[in-house]
Amino acid sequence: MAQPDTCRDTLLYAGAVSVVTSSGSQAPSLFWHNTDGDIAELPHSGNLSLGIIKPATRPNRWFDYDFGVVLTGRISGSHHNIAHPQIEGTGYFRELYAHVRLYIVDITAGIHPIRTGAADKDLGSGSLLFSGNAHPIPRITVGIDQWTAFPGLFGYVEVKGGLTHGWLDDNAPDVRKTQLHHKFAGGRIGGKLPVNIAYEFHHVAQWGGYSATYGDLGNNFNAWVNAFMVRSGGSMANDQINAQGNHIGYQELSLDVKGDRWKVSAYWQIVNEDGPIRFIGTGMNKPDGLWGISMQQSHWPFIQGVTYEFIHTTDQSGPFHDKDGCVYGGNDNYYNNSIYTQGWTYYGRIIGSPLLNLHNTRVRAHHAGIKGDIYGWRYRVLCTYADNYGTYRFPAKSNNTAVLMEVKKRVPQAWDLEFGIALAGDFGTQYGNQFGGMITVSKQGIIKKW
Repeated sequence: MAQPDTCRDTLLYAGAVSVVTSSGSQAPSLFWHNTDGDIAELPHSGNLSLGIIKPATRPNRWFDYDFGVVLTGRISGSHHNIAHPQIEGTGYFRELYAHVRLYIVDITAGIHPIRTGAADKDLGSGSLLFSGNAHPIPRITVGIDQWTAFPGLFGYVEVKGGLTHGWLDDNAPDVRKTQLHHKFAGGRIGGKLPVNIAYEFHHVAQWGGYSATYGDLGNNFNAWVNAFMVRSGGSMANDQINAQGNHIGYQELSLDVKGDRWKVSAYWQIVNEDGPIRFIGTGMNKPDGLWGISMQQSHWPFIQGVTYEFIHTTDQSGPFHDKDGCVYGGNDNYYNNSIYTQGWTYYGRIIGSPLLNLHNTRVRAHHAGIKGDIYGWRYRVLCTYADNYGTYRFPAKSNNTAVLMEVKKRVPQAWDLEFGIALAGDFGTQYGNQFGGMITVSKQGIIKKW
């Protein structure tokens, strides 16, 4: 923290226009996966985004701050009924937040993405907990966001952790005004050594709100304590037998091997829907998880990153939660809940891995990505193959191969605009065969420095 920092505070503007068109009943899945809910699922859409951003610029000083305001307007539609086309128009804040760091403590308030996982966000399939697939949730977070050296251990041990309160204000049809609890803690050893090992644990809970079926689900301080402590409570029999709210535990174990301008990362993620939580790889659902490996390097620009992931969620602790009076603890049915029937979603999008949805939680998938820069032409290629099995209660087999190819280039001669073109498609029985294209034009510049 005592190192000198000569960076200047900078206020930026940003604007972008994107247009998507496709041949199928919806846009190709890799167009709208992990875009913070910004690209519509309908086959045709257009977005206009305008924003003012002040990034954090002084990591070595005791105080830093950043904020952002990004407003998006979108129109989208379907071509299936020419006489009565389905057309939707909406406007929303993609980001509206402020963040302050005081020494090592971070305070964030507003609409700003939460992401978990060690994967390259440009190339990964999306974390099992917070992937960036849904709209950012309004929240207040206090904690240590970044890995921070533990005092007296010469930087070889680092920690992070925090506490979030959020508002799932999408007012889902069955439960309105649901609240979010999220806490996390992690440790990493290695520091400047070439090998680092890290472990993180996250606990989230959807709690409170007002159910169309059950009424008030508990919105006072006692209900928050029950959600925090994962204990039973409330006025409903389900919450009195189990824990009050819809709870998910998430663990990640990662290994980094790094050298001069290169790094290889391996990571393993799991989620738990039932207690007690056991260490990663030892619970009843131990066959399930996400395993990934990624490489990043800056020696040679043509290939800057490569990622491969395997996702498996078909075990779910077995097919039966209870049967004939015996409790087996299976049929975890990830992201679903009998009370919060919207499940682990926000504005209709899964908050975790977009390869799962509420009707298809048993998935076996392979995902790969590559990116680089060829003489100023930045490219990205993604490919996902998924076998889907529905749920234990409602089995339904399908498959999908999704591909995306994207190229972007900044052109100083054209007012320093950045132009992008992407082609994507889905092939299989899950979404049907569909193909689409996306064109983007964006620009970013400096308003003021001080």
